[in-house]
Amino acid sequence: MMLLTDYLGPHLTLPNRVIMSPMTRLRSHPDGSPTADVADYYAQRATAGLIVSEGIWPHSSGQSEAWVPGLQTVDHVRAWRAVTEAVHAAGGRIFAQLMHGGRKGHPLARIDGSVPAGASAVVDPERVHLIAGGKADPIVPEAMTTAEIDATVTYFADAARNAIAAGFDGVELHGANSYLLHQFLADNTNLRTDEYGGSIENRVRLPLRVVDAVTAAIGAHRTAIRLSPGNPQFDMIERDPGPLYRNLVAQLDTRGLAYLHLTDADDYAALADLRGLWRGTLIANVGENRTPTTASDAERVLESGVADAVSFGRAFIPNPDLVHRIAHELPLAALRDEFLYGRDARGYSDYPRASERLVSSPANSRVQPN
Repeated sequence: MMLLTDYLGPHLTLPNRVIMSPMTRLRSHPDGSPTADVADYYAQRATAGLIVSEGIWPHSSGQSEAWVPGLQTVDHVRAWRAVTEAVHAAGGRIFAQLMHGGRKGHPLARIDGSVPAGASAVVDPERVHLIAGGKADPIVPEAMTTAEIDATVTYFADAARNAIAAGFDGVELHGANSYLLHQFLADNTNLRTDEYGGSIENRVRLPLRVVDAVTAAIGAHRTAIRLSPGNPQFDMIERDPGPLYRNLVAQLDTRGLAYLHLTDADDYAALADLRGLWRGTLIANVGENRTPTTASDAERVLESGVADAVSFGRAFIPNPDLVHRIAHELPLAALRDEFLYGRDARGYSDYPRASERLVSSPANSRVQPN
C-alpha cells in the first residue's frame, strides 16, 4: 500500500504518506497561546507522516476569530514548544501553518480589537466566534494599504522565525481556502488597481513576497505553501484559475520549497494540471465534503502520480491512530461534531485508539465507544 511506504523527498523524509491536514479547533488561552490539551492532541497523532498544525496567526491583526492561536510573542513560542516537544517525543514531525485571516475576523473576536483588512473592502460571508461567546455577523473589512502589506510580509517572516524557535520542523503558508493570500489571488476579493491587483503578475505578487521573506528567514527547505485553485469556499470566485495558478506554481517551483499542498475541489483537475509544473513534493488534499477521503481513494491519487502524499482532515479527529487503522483495515470511529470547536479535551484529545476501544468500558474509559 503506497500510503504506508516512506517518502524520501529532497527536503522531507517521512515514514508514510498519510499527512494530517490543518484544522481549526479553537483551543487556546485568551492571549493566543495553545492550551495543554493541544500538546496531547498532536502527540496522539504523531504516527502521521507529517502533521500540519491548525492555522496560527502571525500577528494579532490577522486573527480570523476568537480562540485561534498565535505565534507572535515569547509566551506563544514557549507554549508551542511544549506541543512540538510532545510530538517529537512521540516520534512525529510537525509544521506550523501560518494563517492570516485578512478580511476574515471581527474586532470583538480579536485580542487587539482591530478591524479586519484584506485585499479589498469585500465582506466575508461567514459569522465568526467572539471572545465573549457566540458569533457575530461579518463587518466590512478595510482594504490594506501598501504600508500594511509591507508590514504583513514582515509579520509572516517574524512568525516563521518564532515557529522554528518553538521547535516546529517548518512552516506551511496558508494561501488557500479564503484566507489572506487567497484573497489577493481570487477575482471577487481582489478589486485593487495598484501593483497588487488586476493582472496575474500583480495578484501573485503578495504570495511570492511572503514566500521569499519566509525562506530568507528560515530557509526554503523549511518553507511550504498551501493553495486551493478554484475553491469556491466562503464565496471565493476564480473564474479562470488555470492561468493564474500555472504562473504562481511555476514561480514557486524555482524557490526549492519543502512541499506544495494542494486542495483540489474539481475531481483532481488542478492536481493533474499543475503536477508537471512542480518538481518537488506535492501533497494532495481532496476535500472533506467529497467521496475521495478513504484510504482506497487516496491510494488511487498516489498511483496516478499526481501527488506524493495525501492529507486527511476530519478523519484524524476521532481516529488519533488513523495510520494504524489504515494499515490494518480497521473501521473508523465517528466524529462528535458538537465538540469540534470546544474549549477543553472533550471531542479533542479524548478519542481512544482502536486497541483501547476494544477493551474500553464505562469504568475504565473517559469516553464511551462510538
